[in-house]
Amino acid sequence: MYISAKGKALMLAAAIGLALGSMVFRAGTPRVYATGSGDAGATYMAKCASCHAKDGSGHTPAGKKMSLKDLRSSEVQAMSDAQLTEIIAKGKGKMPGYEKSLGADGVKSLVAYVRGMKG
Repeated sequence: MYISAKGKALMLAAAIGLALGSMVFRAGTPRVYATGSGDAGATYMAKCASCHAKDGSGHTPAGKKMSLKDLRSSEVQAMSDAQLTEIIAKGKGKMPGYEKSLGADGVKSLVAYVRGMKG
């Protein structure tokens, strides 16, 4: 049976989502919030972690180059849900917007995921 590259990518994303969903998270680790077709943890890992880092610190080569703020910081956590939603949906600076690919529920789930990153 032939599986296209896109099909393989979707299967990998589903496997990652299942793996993340079945993990027991330590204290201080962001919680995973369910969305309709996966979870926010898997979405964060797929779309955000390469720049923002797995822990939200921004300590990645790309994150350091762009001087990203630590998502766990009081400055980011003090932003309103509307502000975080706007940034995730529309993008900011070199960060692309994810409104079209994630939809409103996916963006809302990522906002909740970022809220779970409180330091």
